[in-house]
Amino acid sequence: MRFGQTLSNSIYPPWRDKYLEYDKIKKLLREDEASPQGRARTGRGQSWTEQDEENFVHELTEVQLEKVNQHQVNTFNSIRDRAAACEAKVPSSDEEDGGKSDEELKTVAKDMLKELDAISKELNELRKFSRINYTGFLKAAKKHDRKRGLKYRVRPLLQVRLAQTPFNSEDYSPLLYRLSAMYSWARQVLGEEASGNEEDADVQPRDVYTAHKYWVHADNILEVKTHILRRLPVLVYNPQSSKVVDSAQNDPTLTSIYFDNPAFDLYNSKVGATSAGDSLRLRWTGLLNDKPEIILEKKTVGEDTESSDTRVPIKEKYITPFLKGEYKLEKQIKKFEERLGPDHQEVAEFKANVEEIQSFIKEKNLEPVLRASYTRTAFQIPGDDRIRISLDTDLVFIREDALDEDRPCRDPEDWHRSDIDKDGMEYPYSAIKKGEIARFPHAVLEIKVKDSKFTRNNAWLHDLMNSHLVKEEKKFSKFVHGVAQLFEDYVNSFPFWLSDLETDIRRDPVVAYQEEQEREQKRAEDEMAVGSFLASSKLASSPKGKNGSLGKSPGKLPDRRLSGHLSQSVQSQSRLRHSVVLDATAEDRDSDEDGVRGDSKAASKGGLRSFLPAFSNSRYARRHRQRNPWENAPLPPGVKEPGFWIKDQGELKVEAKVWLANQRTFIKWQHIAVLLATLSMGLYNAAGVNNNIARALSLVYTGFAVFAAIWGWGVYMWRSKLITERSGKDFDNAIGPFVVAIGLACALLLNFGFKYHAAMAHKQESMGNATSILLPMGKQMAMDDVVHNGLYVQNS
Repeated sequence: MRFGQTLSNSIYPPWRDKYLEYDKIKKLLREDEASPQGRARTGRGQSWTEQDEENFVHELTEVQLEKVNQHQVNTFNSIRDRAAACEAKVPSSDEEDGGKSDEELKTVAKDMLKELDAISKELNELRKFSRINYTGFLKAAKKHDRKRGLKYRVRPLLQVRLAQTPFNSEDYSPLLYRLSAMYSWARQVLGEEASGNEEDADVQPRDVYTAHKYWVHADNILEVKTHILRRLPVLVYNPQSSKVVDSAQNDPTLTSIYFDNPAFDLYNSKVGATSAGDSLRLRWTGLLNDKPEIILEKKTVGEDTESSDTRVPIKEKYITPFLKGEYKLEKQIKKFEERLGPDHQEVAEFKANVEEIQSFIKEKNLEPVLRASYTRTAFQIPGDDRIRISLDTDLVFIREDALDEDRPCRDPEDWHRSDIDKDGMEYPYSAIKKGEIARFPHAVLEIKVKDSKFTRNNAWLHDLMNSHLVKEEKKFSKFVHGVAQLFEDYVNSFPFWLSDLETDIRRDPVVAYQEEQEREQKRAEDEMAVGSFLASSKLASSPKGKNGSLGKSPGKLPDRRLSGHLSQSVQSQSRLRHSVVLDATAEDRDSDEDGVRGDSKAASKGGLRSFLPAFSNSRYARRHRQRNPWENAPLPPGVKEPGFWIKDQGELKVEAKVWLANQRTFIKWQHIAVLLATLSMGLYNAAGVNNNIARALSLVYTGFAVFAAIWGWGVYMWRSKLITERSGKDFDNAIGPFVVAIGLACALLLNFGFKYHAAMAHKQESMGNATSILLPMGKQMAMDDVVHNGLYVQNS
């Protein structure tokens, strides 16, 4: 069926004028023109001009895309507002029943169910609207590039515009969780759903894996591997026995051949609204010439990304007759019965698997259509399968079909392409024709976890899944992607992630962290809203108390869990988050030691640092003091502080400038010690034997020199230890320079004081000597006068 007819059949009547006008786009493209590639039009003498190209591009990427996107945004906002109006009708746990009787509550519940049904229907139609229009834009761009691609190409521009508009990547999960909670409340009020006693029962983890899929840019592959290797070892498989062997082997190459019918029913079921469905593939490890074990696998993926597999080992010579229904693995079944007994459970399961897969092939008329080849690196703790991680690189898709009878890619009578397997082709498969191969530009990371306390509270796994190193593609499927790229002429629907191939998936670490924090906050708000609905459900479904109200007091009602995420701890964590943010605005001083905010009691224990809180003013210290205020927040229940940091794992690599900076500081200290020692020795030698003050000061300077030498050596060894331990402590240590500076200042002041005192004493001594000289001279003169006077009297 042509896409124009498919689009016409998919139109939702109330939104008829909001869809892509595919016929208008084809008219602007002049699809009926006989001369392609922009050359002159036959019979008209006209050519495809710049104005024609501008009109087409403007209509496709601006007018039509904006119309579709605006309708999607407006409709989704309207649906969200209607859902919020329904939420307002649900009495919260604090309001109990809001004073309403049972009949009033049932009336509200009935009206709510009708509104929720309408919302769900419209949301489903909106998802179909987004997908069919997304496919239409890609189809139109392909037609343009095929017809005008010699001079103009519009697909790269369209890919950029599609990446900028949210209509093809809107996440409906939070809204669906809210609708589910409201449905549950309404059904419980109407008595259609038993409330149960989930709060009294422990949730047992199911032995089912939940898969999370990501893309990894080629530049980040090594970093992702090393991040995982710190926690999980590499698991290398022997292609012959699938047992763990010596790690000296290279990563194995895996090959999968996927099945579908000419109508691509399996593809359409998987690329539909839920991306869930069945798939069938043949899978082996290594080259087919090495006779590896071949597994025929039927895989079923649920809407919640959970999957289950049905596997049957099969030999190469039996594949063709098995696919045709001529052979039912009677020999293998007989061997099982001889070894285990005909009534053994494994024999019965094997028979059931064979019958299920063969019936599935016959019912769907399946045949091989696509080959996917990739190199896989597996990470898992041997014997512990709670976390299984695989990283697929060198991913390539090859057509394996016989749909074109004139030029089939595979012999219709064979089950695989003989040109690849007989010749032993390997990546990059240069001999394959261009239209039959598509090489995937990124690596594919798949994380499979079991629901358990170990996986729910795993911090390093959460950090990896939300880091800038990976880009999440929840519904990515190798089968769907290969068909969409190699069989786009055969299908009328494409997966959303195709537009991401034209963009750079690398992200800035800071931006990725901020986005992750915003997602966590939004998720907490959604979970709090759903938790209030669940608490209200308890109130609505519980019997009346003595006072006539429904249920018990809100404080005694534990919350139910929804999808393993909603619990009372969510609300407490959210309240804690808001309180931490408020506390972060307080003007408390930061400690130099740990860089976090502390109270007045803690600040009083800092000794010298309590008087000089900003003693260390280096860039490292300032950044250390401005750490995230959340890091000292109380941990939520079930979460414990790690014993070591991820950054401390792996081989120690210290930059040369770090070591040289430490050594340079040590040499500076020794230089100061030598200068002080030289000064003290020169002062001691010049003082003389009787100058005790100068000799004492020289000894003081000698003590400072010894202290500087010992302090420099101690600080050098201490900082070397911090570097080798990758410590996060501040390297600044101002005590030594402070002691030396204050000590030298005191010594200089004492030296000045002693010299001043000595100078004053010398001055006084000089004045005393002068007086002693003058006094005898006065006495002699007086005696002379007496003698002279006596002689004068005697003569007289």
